[in-house]
Amino acid sequence: MRFVRFDDDRLGLLTDDGIVDVTDRLGLETADPLKEYARKGLDASEYADADPDYDRDEVRIESPVRRPGKVIAAPLNYENHVEEALADTDIVTDEWFTIEDKGYFLKAPSSVAGPADGIELPFTDRRVDHEIELAFVMAEDVKDIDADDVWDAVLGYTILLDVSVRGDQDRSNRKSYDTFTIIGPCVATPDEVGDPHDLEMELQLNGETKQQQNTGGMIYSCADVVEYASIGATIEAGDVITTGTPEGVSALSGGDTIDAEIESVGAMTVDVSERDVAFEDVNVQKSQQDE
Repeated sequence: MRFVRFDDDRLGLLTDDGIVDVTDRLGLETADPLKEYARKGLDASEYADADPDYDRDEVRIESPVRRPGKVIAAPLNYENHVEEALADTDIVTDEWFTIEDKGYFLKAPSSVAGPADGIELPFTDRRVDHEIELAFVMAEDVKDIDADDVWDAVLGYTILLDVSVRGDQDRSNRKSYDTFTIIGPCVATPDEVGDPHDLEMELQLNGETKQQQNTGGMIYSCADVVEYASIGATIEAGDVITTGTPEGVSALSGGDTIDAEIESVGAMTVDVSERDVAFEDVNVQKSQQDE
């Protein structure tokens, strides 16, 4: 099955013929129906062969999860991107490090948007890069879980664009602006995807291929990332885990178009716009306490 959230609060199954609306069929009542579906342990498989209720072009496809409790991200998880990053001080100013060295990082849930929302660059004078990543949504709560047991807790896989301002600020700052976590177009269940570490993924910028890599190039597997992140911390149903990007990251500009595709998962087109604000003109002043 391929789950889509559409028209704000509807949950559907994406088929070759259109979209089967399962919102009312499953009694879903929230604005974040896929998260509710996961938390309740529901099963929509009986509707997978139903006649579609909508053509795909009749609806607006949103991010599959509206507001995940957490977006957990693995840093520098492809060796070729590690080499690329260390050769370019705009990308990383530190030495090579992995999730085992410094752990994962978090992206603000408010940065999540769908492909139709597009990416809005916050500044005209800061480099902002695209990063295509395989991500997945958790089906249940886990804590202190072994990697071998992770697979039964995965709801499905999706495409995630981890948009990143380059610079010295903390990752949680540079990667958490509005629209900086584009997720979509669907969440494909494990039976649709097969081995998540043998998928071809590609990102084109204005028709030119920038990133192209098989997910088998990950340093730490999907299960490894969950095992590490769950040490002492509960990962909840509906949380999004993303697994790092390969080489080929490059700067975005207003007016750009991104085409992102991952084999057996899906494809999406995302437009880029730009606010007329310069970072150097944004003044942050310390408040002075009266003595």
